[in-house]
Parts: sequence; C-alpha cells; structure tokens
Amino acid sequence: MNPMPGATQHQENLNLTLAQRSNLWPLTARGYASWRAGSLRLLGARGYSLEREAALFRALCAPQPGERWLDAGTSAGFYAGVLARAGAEVLAADLSAPMLREAQRREPGPQVEWRQLNLEASGLPGGHFDGVTVGATLNETHDPARLLRELTRLTRPGGQLWLMYVRRTAGPLQHLLARPALGGLTFPDPAWVSRQVPELTLAAGLSVGAVRFERFVKDAS
Repeated sequence: MNPMPGATQHQENLNLTLAQRSNLWPLTARGYASWRAGSLRLLGARGYSLEREAALFRALCAPQPGERWLDAGTSAGFYAGVLARAGAEVLAADLSAPMLREAQRREPGPQVEWRQLNLEASGLPGGHFDGVTVGATLNETHDPARLLRELTRLTRPGGQLWLMYVRRTAGPLQHLLARPALGGLTFPDPAWVSRQVPELTLAAGLSVGAVRFERFVKDAS
C-alpha cells in the first residue's frame, strides 16, 4: 500500500524533540536500518541481533494472520515487516515522510499501509487494533505518557501492546542525551511505564543491557 497522509498535522506546529526532528531528514532515514541493526549491541545487549529480537516478539506476542496491528513509530519498518510476514494486516505510522518512504522500500508487501501520523494524538478509532508495537519511539517522543495513553486507547480489549525501549540507567550519557539541545530523549523506568497504562497488565518483561522489552495485555472488560 502507498504511504497515506493522516489527519492534517503540520510538523512545524508539533513540539518535536531534536531526535524527532533529525528523523525528518532523508539522510537519517537512509541510515536508520543500519543503525537499528547494531543499536542493541551498542546499548549493552551483546549478541542480541534483530533476528533474535524478532524471534522474542513472535514467541511472546504470537501475531496471527488476519489480525490488525499498529506499528507505532515504524521508522525503517522493522516490526511492520515482522508482522506482515506473520500474516497480520499492519498500519505502519510515523511522523517522518522520509522514514516512511525508506520503510516502504524495504518492506514492499501489500499487507502494510504506511501513514504519516502524530501518534500522541492519532485521530484513529479507539479499540481498533489487536496489537500495537513500539520500537524505541517511547524514547524519542515529546510526551511519552501521552503516547502510552493514546496507544492504550487504540488497543482493543484483550489486545496487546509490545514495547521496546532504552530504560533509565542514570548514566552520564543518558543525562546528556536528555538535554533538549542534545536530543531531548526520554529514558523511562519500567515501573513508571506500568503506571501510565493502568488498563493494561504486564504479561512479560525482559531487560537486556539497557534495552527493555515488555508485553502488556489490555483488560478484556
């Protein structure tokens, strides 16, 4: 499917972090897949390849053919591709048009719809998705609590939310990267993340170096 614009969301009116703004550059989009492939090793998760990350996701979330999934902040389309190969129908959304073009080039299958959206306020119908994946977007978004609330709203009762993010380590590099001039990144604590999603229950959690993987399930009631 071709990239589709979402509701009118002018990037200049969004309070973007420096990290988000850098993702709007075509050069960043072209190099992102290579960065993502080596990022886990750089973050202390030695031996944790993308293939191993995909296997962990499939084992814990078990996406099924015909399910509707949202890949929130798809970047170069890693999780969108994993989901499409499992037979799911995927809406892959990102703020960055260059990222969406790169992702579509890398994952050209017909089961993925690419859409430019601000996922802190998506305008999508509530309870629409069987599952939502988030690969590191929680670190880069302007308001991670707002993002988590919106993704909870979009997940159907009984559905699941998969998070991959860099957790807080209180290290000096994280302190520097959290400064607005050096990225404006957020490094959440897992306990803080759980408090932001009271309608969801943590079903699985794994820390590998500074990287955190979590699977939440939304209450069925």
